[in-house]
Amino acid sequence: MPTQHLPTRVPDFVALMKPRVMFLAVFTAFVGMMIARVDLFPLRASIAIFAIATGAGAAGVLNMWYDADIDALMNRTARRPIPSGIISRREALAFGLVLACGAVSVLGIAVNVTAAALLAFAIFFYIAVYTLWLKRQTPQNIVIGGAAGALPPVIGWAAATGNIGFEPVILFLIIFLWTPPHFWALSLNRADEYGRAGVPMLPVVAGRATTTLQILIYSVLLVPTSLLPWALGCAGALYGVAALTCGAIFFALALQLRRSPDTDRQAARRLFLFSISYLFVLFAALLADSIGDPSSSTLPTREDARRITRSVPIAALQIPRRTAAAFAVANTDEA
Repeated sequence: MPTQHLPTRVPDFVALMKPRVMFLAVFTAFVGMMIARVDLFPLRASIAIFAIATGAGAAGVLNMWYDADIDALMNRTARRPIPSGIISRREALAFGLVLACGAVSVLGIAVNVTAAALLAFAIFFYIAVYTLWLKRQTPQNIVIGGAAGALPPVIGWAAATGNIGFEPVILFLIIFLWTPPHFWALSLNRADEYGRAGVPMLPVVAGRATTTLQILIYSVLLVPTSLLPWALGCAGALYGVAALTCGAIFFALALQLRRSPDTDRQAARRLFLFSISYLFVLFAALLADSIGDPSSSTLPTREDARRITRSVPIAALQIPRRTAAAFAVANTDEA
């Protein structure tokens, strides 16, 4: 492709990074950084968020590179840049590797080695373990592979402190338990496409009844786990109320899905759409709780938060102005 055409292709390379999917990972990493209860230097925080965003984007690019064959067979992914012929697989592979190596190197040099190692592990796990192996081999692909998507708050915490604490491990567990019902709710209405592409998602292999039961089980486990930050004193009443309320709604939607007839596609869609709002609201409440808690002088103040947020790239933290439904449609690119 001639060099003069490169500027017109920038949006396509950005699309390879799954920017809207990347947003949630970056946001949870930012929350992990902010609740670490240490002094955060604006430049260091900005570099850390940028590197984490770039690393998440690299994982998206490499995922699209490897999955181009099955993407071409599914209606919702056939218009991605590689299946549509806009970007070649070779270009995508080179782009993804450069982003991944650059993100890990910058995080290691400018922030700390612990955060860089965790970011490298998350990218490796998502590509080598989930994309290359689990996704096409087992219906538990989302369960095990979800560990990669649950690591951002741990990386954010490590970027601020240089170690791994108890609090981010709880956040890891919340995202880990949230991931299966989130993606199985999506795949219920896409089972025919996954089957055509040869991807053994749970609804394809085990059917709707087993899938809805598994969704309900994970939803039940998610409620008490999401309350742990409040129960253990890591978060205040604001977070506790948000976790309890959102957890109750999540469970109710999962139970409604379990009891719905096979022909009801809306029950799965409602749970999927709410699951995206659920995670964002939960982490936003945790962030607001930690910023507004005056009980500890080591917590970042409101002015600290404003200063850090101003220094972080706007693209990494800006909340899309669309509805939750529109945001959810964009997030279907993940699985």
